[in-house]
Amino acid sequence: MGDIDWAYGLAKDLLETALPRRWAHTRGVAEQAERLGPILGADTDVLIAASLLHDIGYAPDLVDTGMHQLDGARYLRDVAGAEDRLCRLVAYHSCADNEARQRDLFDVLAAEFDQEKPDLARALTYCDMTTDPDGRHLDVRDRLAEIHSRYGREHVVSRSIVAATPCIVSSVRAVEAALSDVRQAGAG
Repeated sequence: MGDIDWAYGLAKDLLETALPRRWAHTRGVAEQAERLGPILGADTDVLIAASLLHDIGYAPDLVDTGMHQLDGARYLRDVAGAEDRLCRLVAYHSCADNEARQRDLFDVLAAEFDQEKPDLARALTYCDMTTDPDGRHLDVRDRLAEIHSRYGREHVVSRSIVAATPCIVSSVRAVEAALSDVRQAGAG
């Protein structure tokens, strides 16, 4: 629980006042993570902490490259002294390697951070991509449409989301299938 409390406090300090809507989204993403306990077991706490921290790179004082995943992971590593798993999850959340390619930062991202276990990466993608900017839960296709409408088709984020859509959708569907399997096993 210590990492979760720490992550909550850090994210709240960085986002609540400066970016209240991003803070609402972050809290909703963490709520989604809490629901994944039945499929993640001991890794659930790491996922909740990463969910709380995944968007800190949007905080005005942290913006450096403009790629929030990389900026947030660097802050966690260099300033906050976070454990490597959290840094890796934040750095690559929601198929961020696609945005890194769009921004010509892929080599930088790959040199600085390794990727985390696929099941945790998929779980964080699920949590992020099934939560809208106000913290409400929604279908992944609606979330992708919302991102496009917010940024516009030509923005680097929209272009990277187009490239990442197969990865995002397959991650979400894999987590949904795992949750369904757990529910069916519990009912049987």
